[in-house]
Amino acid sequence: MAESLLEASRRRRAKAMTAAAGSAGRAAVPLLLCALLAPGGTYVLDDLDGLGREFDGIGAVSGGGATSRLLLNYREPYRSQILDYLFKPNFGASLHILKVEIGGDGQTTDGTEPSHMHYALDENYFRGYEWWLMKEAKKRNPNITLVGLPWSFPGWLGKGFNWPYVNIQLTAYYVVAWIVGAKHYHNLDIDYIGIWNERTFDISYIKMLRKMLNHQGLEQVKIIASDNLWEPISASMLLDSELLKVIDVIGAHYPGTYSVRDAKLTEKKLWSSEDFSTLNNDVGAGCWGRVLNQNYINGHMTATIAWNLVASYYEQLPYGGCGLMTAQEPWSGHYEVEPPIWISAHTTQFTQPGWYYLKTVGHLEKGGSYVALTDGLGNLTIIIETMSQIPELQVWYTKLGKPSKKFLFKQLDPIWILDLSGHFTLELEEDELFTLTTLTTGQKGSYPLPPESQPFPPVYKDDFNIYDPPFSEAPNFADQTGVFEYFVNRDDPGEHHFTLRQVLNQRPITWAADASNTISIIGDYEWSNLTITCDVYIETPDRGGVFIAGRVNKGGILIRSARGVFFWIFANGTYRVTGDIAGWFIYHLGHVDVTAKKWYTLSLTIKGPFCSGVLNGKPLWTDVRVNFPKNGWAAIGTYSFEFAQFDNFQVEAQS
Repeated sequence: MAESLLEASRRRRAKAMTAAAGSAGRAAVPLLLCALLAPGGTYVLDDLDGLGREFDGIGAVSGGGATSRLLLNYREPYRSQILDYLFKPNFGASLHILKVEIGGDGQTTDGTEPSHMHYALDENYFRGYEWWLMKEAKKRNPNITLVGLPWSFPGWLGKGFNWPYVNIQLTAYYVVAWIVGAKHYHNLDIDYIGIWNERTFDISYIKMLRKMLNHQGLEQVKIIASDNLWEPISASMLLDSELLKVIDVIGAHYPGTYSVRDAKLTEKKLWSSEDFSTLNNDVGAGCWGRVLNQNYINGHMTATIAWNLVASYYEQLPYGGCGLMTAQEPWSGHYEVEPPIWISAHTTQFTQPGWYYLKTVGHLEKGGSYVALTDGLGNLTIIIETMSQIPELQVWYTKLGKPSKKFLFKQLDPIWILDLSGHFTLELEEDELFTLTTLTTGQKGSYPLPPESQPFPPVYKDDFNIYDPPFSEAPNFADQTGVFEYFVNRDDPGEHHFTLRQVLNQRPITWAADASNTISIIGDYEWSNLTITCDVYIETPDRGGVFIAGRVNKGGILIRSARGVFFWIFANGTYRVTGDIAGWFIYHLGHVDVTAKKWYTLSLTIKGPFCSGVLNGKPLWTDVRVNFPKNGWAAIGTYSFEFAQFDNFQVEAQS
């Protein structure tokens, strides 16, 4: 593609798309496009009838859940490089919007994210990594829009029910406290707040949330509802004038590029507040490109937000590889800048929130679509500048498909408009994306290649001895039910002064099917023969219990049905070996000298079809047969939602 665009186009076999740019001094500049892959059709883009809706931006979701979990464990410079590809203007995806999960302690797809209020009198605005991620995004783009949305809620809000609306004032206080904490502790201004991801909304709660926001001086924070379907929220708004007033944006998930009549009748902003959720290969990238255009053309949606931001979780968890890019190996530093990054750049690098769509956008007769936006100051993307003659258009090009013909966000030679009529010719083929713009600021950012991909280290140790940890989670542990945090054990100034503690003592208000036990996974899913050793401390007398496990084969929203080899000890003086987290498949059990409030060292060895277990250096059982599964992660956890501590974790894997 080194030749000029016009010369190259004459050698391609697609039909022509013809554009005409008007002369300077006219009130509007008409643009004519012929049919893609068919001769004779023309499509007019102009502002003769005024402009369309205001553009609010393109963004992505971190969370829903724990989708950025491994990102924070990358060493520099690779972590900053990944963040640049996501957020740095005119470099990579250059996102306009970052939407984050308000952690609620529950399983929300690929893991749990910790709440800022595990308990009623507990407040900690440094848990998790979403605060850090929002600050990193703001560091690169101070104008990025920040959105918060709960998926799950801590159990105390439900007062025994799996329902966040038992006390709407209390739940509103909980959410507003998160917004206030973002500002007070991190100097982050949250722009939009949601209700409950893909679950039932409560009209009284939405009104209460608005009142409490206003009472706290947060009038500028806008409400999105209901992050589910277009209905029944749209009809409810038309029937309730107060509800209509307090909701600023109707957000729908996976709308298929179409909105509904009632949503349009509200005259509110319409967003696709979660979309994409597709493998980040060429097929997924092509889908993302179509959605970005057609959400506005078909549904008048002025913002589109991808789930998810970066596939930074263990690949074998649900929806592996569904981020805009992939960063799932902090131990090696390897990451992949996937095609959706550059598909995003076609829009994000040449528009900004506050631009306006032209009204004359639409579909090409034989497939495809076209949109155009203007900043009202003389710049126009995709095609031409209004109110002036265009001497040249910058051209950015993506071609998906066979590697020999594949290009991602490649800058071609500009199109020069040399005659007074402004005519030029552009030939199109399938699976292509063009951006034609007056802006000259586009850039395909790049860094030297990251390190080569490597498996998780076969020998891994963590003693959790960190005095002032930068994050509340230990590296590479991915909580699937419950929340495991660094803990300072002030009752033990010796060997176990710094530990990892499971901190939930009640089941959260769930979004997905959390397990009845807590569990955090780690390691290589392909591990088969391994030895896991860990010091454990049961805090709950009589009923408490903890486990270490290997070959754990499921996580995320499937965690309740996880199989593996689980070695449990209980405060009532018993132990158990099971083939699943639920405890239905019992391989072996017995009595042992175990009680609460005392440290024990557990060791589990799995080799081929057999396993053996050791307590404080003494074998409890040997050569117990385990036939399924053949491989999986290592894990630690508790019998129920209970306090327990872990220390000196170690795994040695032979395969």
